[in-house]
Amino acid sequence: MPRSKTALTDLARLGFARLSWAAEELPALAEASGVPVEELLPAFQAAADPDQALEGVRRFGLRSPAVLQQAFADARLRTRVIRVFGASAGLTDFFTRHPRELAALDVEILRLPDAEEAGRSLLESVGAVDGFSALVGEDAWTALRVRYRVLLALVTAYDLEQPDPVAGVPLVAAALADLAAGALEAALSVARSQISTKGNGLWQFPAEDVRATRLAIIGMGKAGAGELNYVSDVDVIFVGEGSGALPTSSAMEIATRLAMVTMRGIGESGLEPGLWEVDPNLRPEGKAGALVRSLESHAAYYDRWAKNWEFQALLKARPLAGDLALGEEYTRLVAPQVWSSASRENFVESVQRMRERVTEHIKNDDVEYQLKLGPGGLRDIEFTVQLLQLVHGQTDETVRQRGTLPALTALADAGYIGRVEAVEFGQDYRILRLLEHRLQLRQLSRTHLMPRDESEQRVLARGTGLAGSAADLVTRWTAIKVRVRSLHERLFYRPLLAAVAALSPDEQALTSAQAEARLAAIGFQNPGGALGHIRAMTAGVSRRAQIQRTLLPVMLQWFANGADPDYGLLAFRRLSDTLGETYWFLRMLRDSSGAAARLTQVLSGSRFVGELLERIPEAAAWLENDEELRPRPRAVLDDEMRSIVARHDTPDAAAMALRTARRREVLRLAIASILGMVTVQELGKGLTDVTTVLLEGTVAVIRQSAALAHGDGIEFAIIGMGRYGGGELGFGSDADVLYVFRPVRVDTATGQSVAQFIVNELVRLTEDARLPLDLDIDLRPEGKNGPAVRSFASYATYYERWSLTWEAQALLRANGVAGDRALIEDFHALADTVRYPSTLSETEAREVKRIKARVEKERLPQGADPARHLKLGRGSLSDVEWYVQLLQLQNASPIPSLRTTSTLLALAAEEAAGLINHDDARKLREAWIFASRARSAMTLWTNKTSDVLPSDRRSLEGVARLLEYPPGSASQLEEDYLGVTRRSRTVFERLFYGQ
Repeated sequence: MPRSKTALTDLARLGFARLSWAAEELPALAEASGVPVEELLPAFQAAADPDQALEGVRRFGLRSPAVLQQAFADARLRTRVIRVFGASAGLTDFFTRHPRELAALDVEILRLPDAEEAGRSLLESVGAVDGFSALVGEDAWTALRVRYRVLLALVTAYDLEQPDPVAGVPLVAAALADLAAGALEAALSVARSQISTKGNGLWQFPAEDVRATRLAIIGMGKAGAGELNYVSDVDVIFVGEGSGALPTSSAMEIATRLAMVTMRGIGESGLEPGLWEVDPNLRPEGKAGALVRSLESHAAYYDRWAKNWEFQALLKARPLAGDLALGEEYTRLVAPQVWSSASRENFVESVQRMRERVTEHIKNDDVEYQLKLGPGGLRDIEFTVQLLQLVHGQTDETVRQRGTLPALTALADAGYIGRVEAVEFGQDYRILRLLEHRLQLRQLSRTHLMPRDESEQRVLARGTGLAGSAADLVTRWTAIKVRVRSLHERLFYRPLLAAVAALSPDEQALTSAQAEARLAAIGFQNPGGALGHIRAMTAGVSRRAQIQRTLLPVMLQWFANGADPDYGLLAFRRLSDTLGETYWFLRMLRDSSGAAARLTQVLSGSRFVGELLERIPEAAAWLENDEELRPRPRAVLDDEMRSIVARHDTPDAAAMALRTARRREVLRLAIASILGMVTVQELGKGLTDVTTVLLEGTVAVIRQSAALAHGDGIEFAIIGMGRYGGGELGFGSDADVLYVFRPVRVDTATGQSVAQFIVNELVRLTEDARLPLDLDIDLRPEGKNGPAVRSFASYATYYERWSLTWEAQALLRANGVAGDRALIEDFHALADTVRYPSTLSETEAREVKRIKARVEKERLPQGADPARHLKLGRGSLSDVEWYVQLLQLQNASPIPSLRTTSTLLALAAEEAAGLINHDDARKLREAWIFASRARSAMTLWTNKTSDVLPSDRRSLEGVARLLEYPPGSASQLEEDYLGVTRRSRTVFERLFYGQ
């Protein structure tokens, strides 16, 4: 062929990329094969990768020139060989190793081998008769693998010559599954001969015992479904039984050896490379479980210990090889449990976990290129179809199909999904599988990654016939991913609306019972009530109903991902009813998917937020603006407070406005906390600021209204104590306070009366049934026996004469929060003389430790588990705070940096001062933060205050989700908390008690 510019252009048009090289190699091939170049060129045009085909054919010809000439003499066979070589370098290597096997492609009409033909051919390859092979060892494995690859080449040739390869995907996948079944059967026959013949391994059993051993190989996953890839792990479960007089124990030992040899024969490297991995890890107990179990053992496991995801995996179980009758017994055994699994507790979490298991180990860089596991990939389709099958297959046997495409058809025929969606997603599934097949054929290797290289994408476009260029292929694939991403919503959730409202004339609606079954399967505890909410929100022709009909399928999916979808949907209905046709609310839901998703997250995760939103529905607008969800600066809160106080004439009116502002700001912090936008330190400061502003404003209006002209004659202040004084409040925390006054223009008795009036009014005006605020004064001198408010002089006298060590410890967190600044500063100075003693005697230190031990023994509620109590339990808040405070009492006088009311700041200062090492400080800090977060999360979850980590799974799951754990993490939260506090307690006992 002349090496002209035109000739190179012609080669480019045929699909060659290495033009100069091809121009040199084609004449050489023509000479070696005896076929003119002009007759060779049309065959290369049909190849996915003409360069690879040419290189492979040249290499083959150098190895076996006579075979090449014979094959290329026939135009049909020549085209077929070039097409196969251009699609698969792996098969090219195989035929180069075994050139005489190329003759297998020389058939007039290509057809796929059926299961019987494939099985018979593979058994013949090892000389199997009555379940025992004539060949054993490496000879047997080589013969089996060569025959398998010959059959694989026939399937490949058929696949490549199909006029519509997309439509042919199911047939090809079924043929590949049949080949796998046949290979396992042949390998098992070799295993029987091998373990019953001397000199073939470590084990030898009598042939009659091996014959009496029943072993069934159950196909799982794509092998069981009859939709296998070209190169894929074959998931299996082995079932063994004895027969006749063979004891069960002997039969299980033999069956286990048979399984091991079968697996090795299929997958281990040898003279001929292994075929694929036989993966038995879906068996009971996974890798830790016995390789082979009896039917009885399987039944016991599935009855007692199996997890929900295991039943989902069993949906595709099918006898592949060995004793098929035993395999059928196995599938009949597990079927009732498979098809009742959607009614089991925690079904949704288990299914979600199974979906996540397959994505956990994907590299971040690979996610967008994953055909199988990435967003919009094959797994999305398979997951949704299986979930629908498990839900509706409980009562409808017609949808109990192993394969994805047959299941889609059955679901559409039964009216569970729309026919249009079934056709559309069935086509998308076939296309994705075709792409996967062509990618795996290329090197005969297991891969699910779309190539990043443009030249490889071009080869894939040619090989699939899906596009004329790499760019067009990527565009088409991207469109499929976008459609598939919406699959779950379109197939699972949208038909729920059709059960309560006709969406279109051609859409077949689910019955109410079917819709309720679907809602129950995804986690709704009251599916009938949920369906009623859906009906109420979508009924009618209003603009709101129209928008809700569009949004609810997506939002239902988000609600279902929450810990309490029933309450979430109810709260959303109430919010929708309250806001009605409000333009901004409907616009936000329609146009801001992020805000809508956030709304479902907070409503399905927190009754605390749901009930506050009922009172402050306009707060939903914050969800589309991150800045609106940040804690408001103290200066802004103070400005608003002063404005409220100035514009209201009566204390009651001003206090009502101040309480409303507090609810709003607490709600803001609650939403931010659920969305992970604030740390525990930011939350503590934010709640402390909100509480302080309420108290400051309320005290101001009380004093102004009582003495408008000349004041009330006293100085008055509120001293924050405990977590309030430390600026570390959580949701549901009490506000520990002391009240102090100092007479200025009145006598002490009058001042006492004025101060008591202020306190009484303060308690009355801050009382809030919607968001309670408990002003706790139990830390005052003399405790409950002492007066609610004291003069500054009285405090000074008391602390000088009668105060105890525990009161000095309590004062470590005393911080003036509201009232007259001069009085606050003087109180701080007074407190410093008590809480920062120049020395702490051994007797006083022992007293601190004695009281701590007494608190642990006496204050823990009766019956409470000390390992689960967040405040007083082992290694929890109390342990950390008492040790930090002991160090402050001992060292704050000479080390001023320790003089802080914050636990975390004090701990950091103690570490910096060398009073505690970094590792110990870290363990205490982690426990304090964990317990603080969990305590707030429990209030958010139930809208009730509790100090005990819940033991029921549902509540524990709710708390876990609020702490940003993934679905199904109740047990993980429990383990983490117990572990963190156990480590903290070890540090505490060693450092505090010296144990």
